[in-house]
Amino acid sequence: MDGINTSSAGAALDGIKVLDFTQFEAGPSCTQALAWMGAEVVKVEEPKRGEPGRWGFSNRKDADAHYFIFYNTNKKSITCNLKSPDGKALIEKMIKEVDVVVENMAPGTFARLGFDYARLNELNPRIIFAQVKGFSPDGPHANYLAFDMIAQAAGGTFAINGLPDQPPIRPGATMGDTGTGMMAAMGILAALFQRVTTGKGQHVQVAMRDAMVNYSRTAMSRQASVEDGSVLPRIGNEVFGTAPGGLYPCKPGGIDDWAYIFASRGNEEHWKRLCRAIGREDLMDDPRMQDGSARYKFKDIINEAISVWTRQHTKNEVMETIAGAGVPCGAVFNMKEQLEDEDLHARGIMIKIDHPVRGEITVPTSPIRMSATKVPVTPSPIHGENNEEIYGKWLGLSTEEVKKMRAENVI
Repeated sequence: MDGINTSSAGAALDGIKVLDFTQFEAGPSCTQALAWMGAEVVKVEEPKRGEPGRWGFSNRKDADAHYFIFYNTNKKSITCNLKSPDGKALIEKMIKEVDVVVENMAPGTFARLGFDYARLNELNPRIIFAQVKGFSPDGPHANYLAFDMIAQAAGGTFAINGLPDQPPIRPGATMGDTGTGMMAAMGILAALFQRVTTGKGQHVQVAMRDAMVNYSRTAMSRQASVEDGSVLPRIGNEVFGTAPGGLYPCKPGGIDDWAYIFASRGNEEHWKRLCRAIGREDLMDDPRMQDGSARYKFKDIINEAISVWTRQHTKNEVMETIAGAGVPCGAVFNMKEQLEDEDLHARGIMIKIDHPVRGEITVPTSPIRMSATKVPVTPSPIHGENNEEIYGKWLGLSTEEVKKMRAENVI
């Protein structure tokens, strides 16, 4: 991007140290967001195999999973045996040196290891301790385990996704995990800002279920407007009360050959522009189609007219024509297409990294563009590769001392 400072020296979170005890996705999404903004994020992993996200989804025994790589770029990795007294003592020393501690272990695990907020605050009153949990520690489900799909089921996103009179469908995007991680990162940033004036840290908690409830505000607002108390049905790909608003089949008719077209009821010009773009100006004069509410009653006629046109064009052509005419439209691009998208690569949303084991890999980067800073993307760390660096730089331990800790199974 023009005008972007390509030096990491002025990164937004330059100098902020984060001790990362997270695993899988919700927590790693949070700490990755901080790393992308320039924080020094150090993953703390158990010594033998590291966090389960490394190996649980890998297609190679000798290499970290793509899943792990995608969520842990720009981080460093150290190992520590948290079940040993020496390991716990080592972490206590580390906590005194950092700004942020993040964990998303099973309920109560981190506290049982001796690291509840009271202890962390005692060790370092400036510490910001962030926890991502499936359910609120203050609620009746506090001890329930949760993954993305559990949070989405309990938080409402399942229930609003799917077709009428059909079972709910889990949204494909992992909002329960990554979406919660982003909220946790937001809380950490706010706590860091507040610490500037108070000098004190604080405890930040985000429950995955609570985050999903928050992400469902639009559907909830519709439900709140129902006067007879009935439950609103799922509406699939439609937009309630609006036509056109949905997916339309495109040429050549493959499984992903679709485009979404939407003419907002708040802008009547969308409808007129769409009619002209598909050569159906006659619909503009149809008395049944004079406003958004009326058109919704005759959506089958509208959908058929649009589909006749879209079937003659590829999804890229449809998007170029319809969006180019000033009508909201998006082609349905699958994951392979996203990874290979020339525009995403040109703008640095997708980049190629040189992983030390897997070689060249395309990975997604931060969608946040900042005019005064740009942090280069670095590959996810190999298990424990930064032991000497971090223990040396943060605690002043020598190479021999680190070697001794490794021999004694402390790290």
